[in-house]
Amino acid sequence: MHELAFPLLVGLILIALAFDFLNGLHDAANAIATVVATRLLKPVTAVAFAAFFNFAAYFLSLAVPELHKVADTIGKGIIDKDLVTPAVVFGALVGAMFWNVVTWLKGIPSSSSHALVGGLVGAGVAHAGMTGIQWNGLNKTLIAIVLSPTLGMILAMIIMLVTSWFGRNATAAGADRAFRFLHLGSSAMYSLGHGLNDAQKTMGIIAVLLYSTGNMQGEFHVPHWVALSCYVAIGLGTLSGGWKIIETMGTRITKLDQHQGFSASLGGSVMLFSASWLGIPVSTTHTITGCVIGAGAARRASAVRWQVAGNVMTAWVITIPASAAVAALFYYLTTLF
Repeated sequence: MHELAFPLLVGLILIALAFDFLNGLHDAANAIATVVATRLLKPVTAVAFAAFFNFAAYFLSLAVPELHKVADTIGKGIIDKDLVTPAVVFGALVGAMFWNVVTWLKGIPSSSSHALVGGLVGAGVAHAGMTGIQWNGLNKTLIAIVLSPTLGMILAMIIMLVTSWFGRNATAAGADRAFRFLHLGSSAMYSLGHGLNDAQKTMGIIAVLLYSTGNMQGEFHVPHWVALSCYVAIGLGTLSGGWKIIETMGTRITKLDQHQGFSASLGGSVMLFSASWLGIPVSTTHTITGCVIGAGAARRASAVRWQVAGNVMTAWVITIPASAAVAALFYYLTTLF
């Protein structure tokens, strides 16, 4: 157990909630890019729509506790919870927030989730060396970096093909009306899955902070007040929007119609709910990007701007090492004081 003055504990919790807010701000594009790109909803309406369902994921987690395994993975599945110190938590959060701000200013849809994982690894290794890494949890997260966009792309393509076959006799106007309705529903599901998976990452950080400082009673768990605070923070962040990233996600990778928007968001929601059920802190950014590419390529491969997609993927590759390096630096700075 590591002693920490109460004001410092509150300060670290507030920093964690600030990261959660920034996560929502940074990842707002994930949830609303398809409905904005297809002009299904106006940008301000779309942001409010996504923020509502981000917060509504709290009630879903109460109804289905099995969906709350991601917090355990982050809290004790990346770095051994008994080796985590307040300095490790601080370094991890600062490393992740730094990378989020850089990519947000550049309009690059990188992963807040992997920035946090990188931050945890960087600060954890700086504190305890490689022995502190929980390879089972880290490996499944690293595998998901490749699998989530790949499976999302394939799933979106399959949804496109299947729904095209079912709607082969429909008129263009009738199909457009149907897919507008379906797109709105799938976007709501995606926002629900986004809030569910992403808010849990901050819950895990706050929970392991409480555990390491002796402020948690009983076994490692996420207190209800922590869960509620994190869902509120990510909802407010989403409400603030991330307009530069929305432009990249919604228009620069490929142009979408209602059918493609529905296929991308439905594929993404299936991936996110599956990841939450398995306890994998998957990147919502990677997932929806793969789905958007799959929906665009299902019509024709030339519809995808592969150079833009390639630039996005380059940011994915360097997210974990970049945030890990910054986290390690800030961990060392805290030890000086």
